[in-house]
Amino acid sequence: MSEFEHKLKIATRLAGKSKVSRRDFVQLALAAGFTAAAGNAMFIKAVRAEPKKGGSARFGLAHGATTDTLDPVGYPDTFTQCAFWGGLSNSLTEIDAKGDIVADLAESFEPSDGARKWVFRLRKGVTFHHGKTVTPDDVVASFRHHMGPQSKSAAKSLLEPITDIKADGPENVIFTLKDGSADFPYLVSDYHIPIMPTNDGKSDWQSGIRTGPFTLEKFEPGLSARLKRNPNYHKSNQPYLDEVEFIAITDVTARTNALTTGAVDWIGRADLKTLDLLKRNPDVELLELSGYGHYVLPMNTTVAPFDNNDVRMAMKYAIDRDEIQKKIFRGHATVGNDNPIPKSVKYAIDPEPRHKYDPDRVKFHLKRAGLDSLKVDLSAADVIFAGAVDAAILIKETAARCGIDINVVREADDAYWDNIWMKKSWCVASWSGRPTADWMFSTVYAADAAWNETFWKNKRFNELLLQGRAELDEAKRAAIYAEMQQLVHDDGGVIVLVFNNFVTANSRKLAHGDVAANWENDGLKIAERWWLA
Repeated sequence: MSEFEHKLKIATRLAGKSKVSRRDFVQLALAAGFTAAAGNAMFIKAVRAEPKKGGSARFGLAHGATTDTLDPVGYPDTFTQCAFWGGLSNSLTEIDAKGDIVADLAESFEPSDGARKWVFRLRKGVTFHHGKTVTPDDVVASFRHHMGPQSKSAAKSLLEPITDIKADGPENVIFTLKDGSADFPYLVSDYHIPIMPTNDGKSDWQSGIRTGPFTLEKFEPGLSARLKRNPNYHKSNQPYLDEVEFIAITDVTARTNALTTGAVDWIGRADLKTLDLLKRNPDVELLELSGYGHYVLPMNTTVAPFDNNDVRMAMKYAIDRDEIQKKIFRGHATVGNDNPIPKSVKYAIDPEPRHKYDPDRVKFHLKRAGLDSLKVDLSAADVIFAGAVDAAILIKETAARCGIDINVVREADDAYWDNIWMKKSWCVASWSGRPTADWMFSTVYAADAAWNETFWKNKRFNELLLQGRAELDEAKRAAIYAEMQQLVHDDGGVIVLVFNNFVTANSRKLAHGDVAANWENDGLKIAERWWLA
C-alpha cells in the first residue's frame, strides 16, 4: 500500500465522522491514482456509511386507515407496524439484518425440559417512556393482552401453546408451553407483542407509552403519526434521528410525487411502473430486497362455491401468474405456487404439481364439481399493492377463457382491511411472511387463527402443526413441514400469486446500514435504524 493509499484509507474513516472536507479527500484520491469522479463517489459513500445523530425524516407509507388504533391486537399493515411497533415499542427479542434472533428487552433466553419451558431474563435498567422500570409483571400482562377466550388478537393463535406465564423475581419471566417449541424466541419477536406498562393489572395500550426509540407526539388515524426521540432508550447508540413522521399515502402516484417534490424523504412500495424514472433522479436511491412477503387471493372455504375443493383447484389453474409477474410486477417478484413458505425459509419445499395457467385442468375440476361454468366476485384495491386492480382484471380475462366469469369489484382503499378482508368471500390480500414455517402457519392457516383468512380447517394439517412445533429431530421436522405445505397447496383456500420484492425509494439525504428483510421497511424498524447522511 502506497503512502497516499494509506492516507486515503485514514481519510475515508475521517470523512464518515465529518472530519475531512470533500476537497481534501478528492485531492488525496487523485494522488492515490483515482479520478476526480471516483474520489467524489468514494467521499459520498464514506460520509453516508457512518451513522450520525440528529435531524428529522418523513416516511411515506403505502398504508394507513381511519380505523387504525394503538392497540397491538391488530396492527394490520405497515403504518401501524412501523409507527407503533418499530417506532414506539420493543418486544422481548428481535430479528437482525442477518435474519438471526437476538435479545432486545430480554438480555438472554434459555430453554429447558425439551424446550417446553423458556426463561427470559430482562435487561436491567430499561424504562418506559414515562420513567417506570420495565418489570416481569409488565411482560406477563403484555402477553395476556392477547390471550384468553375473548381475545380478538391476531397473535392469539401464536400464543395458544402457552399454558402459563409467571414472574420469577425482579428480572425473570418463565413461559411454560404445552409442548416443546424450538422457535419460541422467534415468536415473541412478533410486532403484535410489544411490552407495555401495566395499569391495574392490565396493559395500558391507549397511552402509546412503550419502551421504544421514540415517544408519541401526535397521531391522526389515516393521516400521520409524529414521534420524538426517546432520550432514555436502552440502545444508547440509537435512534439516530431526533424526530420522525409517518405519513399515510395510499396512492402510489401521490407517494412518488411526495418523494420527488421533497414532501417526504422515503416511500414504501415504490411504483414499479416508474422505477426507470426514479433511477434517473440523482437525488433518489432505490432499494430492492427479496424477503418473505407475498400477495395472495384468499378464498373463504366455508361458503359456496369455494367450499368445494374442485372449485378452488379450478381457480388456481385459471390464473396466468407468469403474465401477472411480467406485466404487473415487471420482474420484481417470483411466481407463487400456492405455498406461503418461501424458498429462503428453513424446511421450504416446492409442491408438485405446479399450479400454472391450464384451461384443460380448469374444465376438469369444474366438471368434477358438477359445473359447466362459474361466476364469482373478486374484491381488489390498490392499497394492497400498486396494480392490484389491474392484476384482478388480468385474472378476469384469463379465467373467462376457461368458462369462469369474474366480476372485479374495485373497493375503496380506506379501511380495506376492516371492511373487505375476511369479510368478502374472495379478495386480494398481502402478507409480509414470517421467518419460520410454524410462525406463518400458526398465524394464518391454523384452524383457530384469528387471521385464518381462508377459514380453512384441515384436521391433518392441525395435527401436524402441533407435532412439528414440538419435534426437535431435524429430519422428522422437515418431513412434517413438507407434508403441511403440500396440504395447503392441494386443499387450502389460498392462491399465492407471487413472492414480491420489497422495493423502496429514498432521498439520498437518508442513509442506512445492512437492511433487514424479515419484514418490510428494514424489519419495520426504519425509524430506529436509519440516519441523515
